[in-house]
Amino acid sequence: MINIVLYEPEIPQNTGNIMRTCVALGAKLHLIEPLGFKLDEKRLKRSVLDYYQYLDYAVYEDYEDFTSKNPGTYIFLTRYGKKAYTEFSYQDKKHLYLIFGKESTGIDRHLLASKIDQCYRIPTTDKVRSINLSNAVAIVAYEVARQQAFEGLYTAEPETHKGKDFLDQFIVEDDI
Repeated sequence: MINIVLYEPEIPQNTGNIMRTCVALGAKLHLIEPLGFKLDEKRLKRSVLDYYQYLDYAVYEDYEDFTSKNPGTYIFLTRYGKKAYTEFSYQDKKHLYLIFGKESTGIDRHLLASKIDQCYRIPTTDKVRSINLSNAVAIVAYEVARQQAFEGLYTAEPETHKGKDFLDQFIVEDDI
């Protein structure tokens, strides 16, 4: 299982998008307070759409509360990381936690400095400081899923939706 950790997230729409990504991946979301919004906000639920019922999540008072309840391998995603997130092997990691910081200031600098060997970054140009939080989560979480051979995920449209052969009905003989 992939564990996505948001360290003091501030923007409900970003968190809502991340919640939806967690449902898509079968990942658990961990939210470290303080949050910049209430979990029942309309803006948050609008981003999650009707997937909220499938979300597996937990909320923690602070970072210490989170670490006391979740032993495992922590990967901090930060612009200060000295290695690309693709340099880490996510295979066979049962208790892996991908930790992302709040939109305005990221993860506490003292915490990052003490964990520098566990800090990774998403490569960018020198024109931006960082990318959007929900995009960053999706990029890294799907790399983890890819390295784990998309275990438990559908690589074709599931029959519970439109099915893998849905587009066949739109094939015109002249197209073949």
